[in-house]
Amino acid sequence: MVEKVFVVKRVAEKLWATEDAIDGAIAQAAQLMGDLVGARQELGVPHMLTDAATSKIAEAMNCLAQARHAMIESHSALHETRLRLGVRTKLDGGFRDTFAYHDDKVVAEVDDSQRQAS
Repeated sequence: MVEKVFVVKRVAEKLWATEDAIDGAIAQAAQLMGDLVGARQELGVPHMLTDAATSKIAEAMNCLAQARHAMIESHSALHETRLRLGVRTKLDGGFRDTFAYHDDKVVAEVDDSQRQAS
């Protein structure tokens, strides 16, 4: 039988990778927006020519921000799942519970220096 803790670790690593991917997409979209504005200015075209594209990029960035928020909220739900599975051990080497919980809600992110000090 597979050790639950390793399955939980794999899921946590995928969650962090997904958050990183969303952050990367947000950064790329922001650069795209900046490039679009710069290109419009460089070409000397009116704002209305790029208005539809600007609005759609802003809409996409908002959707990415909402996706990021949903992924962050999933930490709390997965924390509860981990406890229900009986996995209470925190592993070193990449498996990190980086959030502090209160009443099953994420209340703060704990950095590694704070964790080592306690």
